[in-house]
Amino acid sequence: MNNFSFIGNIGNVKALRFTPSGDAVLNFSVAVNAGYGDKKTTSWANCSLWGKRAEALSPYILKGQKIGIVGELSLRSYESNGKAGTSLDVRVSDVTLIGNSGGGQSSNDGKSDNNFDDDNFIDF
Repeated sequence: MNNFSFIGNIGNVKALRFTPSGDAVLNFSVAVNAGYGDKKTTSWANCSLWGKRAEALSPYILKGQKIGIVGELSLRSYESNGKAGTSLDVRVSDVTLIGNSGGGQSSNDGKSDNNFDDDNFIDF
């Protein structure tokens, strides 16, 4: 069983799009921190959320928002500008929006639209 779970902060969010067959997909990145002090490192996971969940959660997936993710992990090798790299990709199966990080962005006044505080969770 391939089941990967982590908590991090949302980075880049791409617009909700639809495949030619009509399936919704939302792609976003999540920064995951490990360690502390001088030994702190940040890894990025490229996440894809599909179907009705992608459509329903699209307005709530905001840059800076703290999020919990469970999904299927895959590693993808790539080459960019002559340099080889590896991408951590996650096909999301479960999402938990965690509190209001204060970093979320919305289209109105720059504050997050979420009506919950750091002690509350919303599971999808």
